[in-house]
This record gives sequence, C-alpha cells and structure tokens, in this order.
Amino acid sequence: MSNAKLSKNNKPSKNAKPSKNTGSAKNTGSAGSKRPANRNGRPAKNALNQRHVPWGGIAFFTVIGLVAAVAITFAFLQSRPSSGGSIAGLVEKGDLSRDHTQNAVTYDTAPPMGGAHDPMWQNCDARVYDRPLRNENAVHSLEHGAVWITYRPGLAADQVERLATKVRTTDYTLMSPYPGLDAPIALSAWGRQVKVQDAADPRVDAFLKAYVKGPQTPEPGAACTGAKDQA
Repeated sequence: MSNAKLSKNNKPSKNAKPSKNTGSAKNTGSAGSKRPANRNGRPAKNALNQRHVPWGGIAFFTVIGLVAAVAITFAFLQSRPSSGGSIAGLVEKGDLSRDHTQNAVTYDTAPPMGGAHDPMWQNCDARVYDRPLRNENAVHSLEHGAVWITYRPGLAADQVERLATKVRTTDYTLMSPYPGLDAPIALSAWGRQVKVQDAADPRVDAFLKAYVKGPQTPEPGAACTGAKDQA
C-alpha cells in the first residue's frame, strides 16, 4: 500500500514545464538542424544543394557548333561562282568599249576579249563551229556572258573533241578554230582570258566555272540564241 502511494506521488505535476534548450543544439550541424549563418547573417549555401554546371558538355557542343559553322561557310563559299583570280596565267582587261559597230574592229588581243562589237551576237548556246568566226560577232556573245573557246588550226583531233564535249554540255559557250593563235588553246570571256597548251589542263574547267555567265558579264541574262548562226 505504501508503494502505491509512493508511485502516485512521483507523477510529474500537471503544471510542470519542460526545460528549454539553451540553444547549443542549433549550431551542432546535426541532421534536421538549421544551416549556420554567414557573416551577412544569411544562411550559408550547402555544397550539396549547389547546381553542378556540366562545363565539359558545354565545351563539347560549342566545338561541334563551331565545326558545323565552318563547314557550312566553306560549302557556301564553294558554291559561289569563283572570281577566277586563282587561275594561273589569267589576263584581265578593264574599261572595254561596248559600242556597237558594223565596221571591222582592230582589237589589241587575239582572240579579243571585249570591246566594240557588231550589233548581232554569235549564237552561243553550246555551239561548236568548225570554221573561224568573225571577231565582232563573237565579242558580242562575250558581252552576254558567254565563254569563247578557240584553238589553233591543226590541233590534234582528240584535243578538239575533248573541248567540243565540254562546249556541247555547257550553255553560254561557243567554240571555233582561230588562225594565227599564239597558243594551242585560248579561253576568252568579257575582260578575261587564259591560254593553255592542252585540253586536259584543269584551268579549262576552272575558267568555264568562273566565267560562264560570271560576275564579269556586262549584260547578265541577255540571250545567246536568235542571232548569227553561221561562221
């Protein structure tokens, strides 16, 4: 009986208050505790909560983007018409007269690559002529953006055929023998000319690519048909 009374007396009083923590636990850093304040009184950042920036991946895709940009730029430049400035032996001439005349013209180059010319152009829609052309008509074709391929009479048949094959498949070109030519082959555009020794010379294709309806053309879009059809 005395023990039962003792137990009842040992129960905590209803008015008893739990003791307050002195605050030492606030800065213990244990789980569930608040982050310590920095010098400004703001909670310090937890390294685990900082966002990880994938610098390696960013650098990789940056390099890929630069490579792609260079490739696209290179392809674009390759697709543009060449100025022909890199063609070895290229002769350029500016300030050429564009007057029309029915009289014979004395040109300072042979074949001519521009200057006064006949009002009627020589048809230049992939035309292969087997006889010499009148300079004044062919020069008018150059004004329209054509390339005139001339060759020395007596050039080997396989050379002539190689040139003719290129002309037959390239609009705004014409081809003819040229007596007195000082080289086996000459290619002429308005204000541009190159002479080569062999039809297989890569400058033949380079010249055609650069100057058939090229940037040197005084009258871009002008016709290459409907005019003089015979030599």
